[in-house]
Amino acid sequence: MNEHYFSTSPAAAGPTREIDVVLRGAAVRVTTAPGVFSGDRLDPGTRVLLDAVADPPATGTLVDLGCGWGPIALAMAAASPQARVVAVDVNERARELTARNAAALGLGNVVVAAPEEAGGLVSGGIAELWSNPPIRVGKAVLHDLLRTWLGRLAPGGRSQLVVGKNLGADSLQRWIQAELGLPTERLASSKGFRVLTVHAG
Repeated sequence: MNEHYFSTSPAAAGPTREIDVVLRGAAVRVTTAPGVFSGDRLDPGTRVLLDAVADPPATGTLVDLGCGWGPIALAMAAASPQARVVAVDVNERARELTARNAAALGLGNVVVAAPEEAGGLVSGGIAELWSNPPIRVGKAVLHDLLRTWLGRLAPGGRSQLVVGKNLGADSLQRWIQAELGLPTERLASSKGFRVLTVHAG
């Protein structure tokens, strides 16, 4: 079966496992499983993102788009305990793992949601969105995803996206600026990845 981490209900459940990772300088133990994005480690692109960005806003609604087992959501929640972090993923196992990891780390400000549920949770506007977006879903799906979510940024809000240079980071930056009209700059470039900062229009 050609199954992907962006499947809604991955069939190959597999056992959960605990791994030790460092999220923005904090060593934590988390639970992961097969069938989610980078289920056996902290993805290198996600690490580049977390190392490059400044702390998110202290309050407001923060979003981790495509949360996987939760590294970005956990880092945002720990940095901004007074903010609400909405962790979004189409994959139900990913959402379960993110909720489990947030609870284990005492991060009560994390809310997990499927994409179709998340719109109501961010209706007041997103202060900041961080994402290692699912490039491999294809350009059309990716563009629809970013058009929807970047359009939900609050005035003055911003998004931090990490994209592989060889997976089209530079062309994506041009598309966001040309098609969505949102100012976008390269925050960092490291280990084959670009971190793009997108500012709300």
